[in-house]
Amino acid sequence: MSTLVSPSILSANFAHLDRDIEEAVQAGADWLHFDVMDGVFVNNLSYGAPVLKCISRIHPLVNDVHLMIIHPIRYIKDFAKAGANYITFHLEACDDPQEIMDTIEEIHKNNCKAGISIKPKTPVEKVLPFLGKVELVLVMSVEPGFGGQSFDENAPSRIAQIKDHLSKSKLDTLIEVDGGVNNDTGILCKKAGVDILVAGSYLFGKEDMADRVKHLKEDE
Repeated sequence: MSTLVSPSILSANFAHLDRDIEEAVQAGADWLHFDVMDGVFVNNLSYGAPVLKCISRIHPLVNDVHLMIIHPIRYIKDFAKAGANYITFHLEACDDPQEIMDTIEEIHKNNCKAGISIKPKTPVEKVLPFLGKVELVLVMSVEPGFGGQSFDENAPSRIAQIKDHLSKSKLDTLIEVDGGVNNDTGILCKKAGVDILVAGSYLFGKEDMADRVKHLKEDE
């Protein structure tokens, strides 16, 4: 399949959020990335389930929810009810493997697809045992918590390592990358085997958003 594009509304203009989301739809985006930050797991704060509930009614895209919060199992039901399709949480936000498994189970129990994410400095090996249990793995190519950071040059090799594991294990888990994605870094990720590109500041507020989405989607 061609690469999917998931614009991150963290970079949208919240005074005109409906307009920016419609622009993403018209530009050909596939998913809409929804970053949730608690000020604890990461230093920043963003928005919660009530915002998702409002915006999920105004667009036809897949709601791609990325939880950057500690003990995410507490909020799975809220985001599922608000319209999430995929709910991704951080491996590092859980205390132990059992909490990770419980969170995955809670996501599935609430009729959503589950994703698990790792920070740039977390060894890839730590996430591999869980890939047969989730539908998506999110490789962070910046430290989570803030938009506009530079792309981690190690991200493509980490994506390739996961892709190799999935292939050898005959798993169809999707690989997503988030952070510093533009046309150039997107090419590197696509060559490594990524399925979904999350982009924020590269897309929102740009007059040629449709062209940028098109280039991100193109096979290289």
